[in-house]
Amino acid sequence: MSAETHSGHVAHDDHGMAHGEITLSGYLTGFFLSVVLTAVPFYLVMSGVLGDKQVTALVVMAFAAVQIVVHMIYFLHMNTTSEGGWTMMALIFTVVMVVIAMTGSLWVMHHLNINMMPTHEMGRMQ
Repeated sequence: MSAETHSGHVAHDDHGMAHGEITLSGYLTGFFLSVVLTAVPFYLVMSGVLGDKQVTALVVMAFAAVQIVVHMIYFLHMNTTSEGGWTMMALIFTVVMVVIAMTGSLWVMHHLNINMMPTHEMGRMQ
């Protein structure tokens, strides 16, 4: 189903299945990866397998970054094709937003830990 336009280019009428390939198996793969990338960090935090809190936090953040990529590929249908997939602006925007969200979250949690935990001050007062 192609028709030649006035400029000599061939226009394709694929009804949505050419570039994105939106299929049930793609959605199920993305869903499965998202569940695994959520369950594994949850298990690591709840069981304390890694022992060190800082290592656990770094591993959880790594899983979060991978999960963002999974969501971008399987649910937002961004790919590396030159015809409309990963544009550099979308990738830069995503990286900036992830850095702001992760840095801001860590900053807020750090300051809440310092300002809201009275155990450090109580030991010095007595």
